[in-house]
Amino acid sequence: MKKIIPVEEGDFYLSSEGFRVFTEQYHLKRGYCCTNGCRHCPYGYDKKKDTFKKP
Repeated sequence: MKKIIPVEEGDFYLSSEGFRVFTEQYHLKRGYCCTNGCRHCPYGYDKKKDTFKKP
């Protein structure tokens, strides 16, 4: 069971299309990569290659 992370100011913004886009701040607070290819992924995941970029 995954823990629920409360969403705070600065954790997301709305895109021009109306989607909620989570920021790097939220991803780091969550503590893991979901492998969905998030726009602001701090873990270096590349969805097209299904790999993580080396730091």
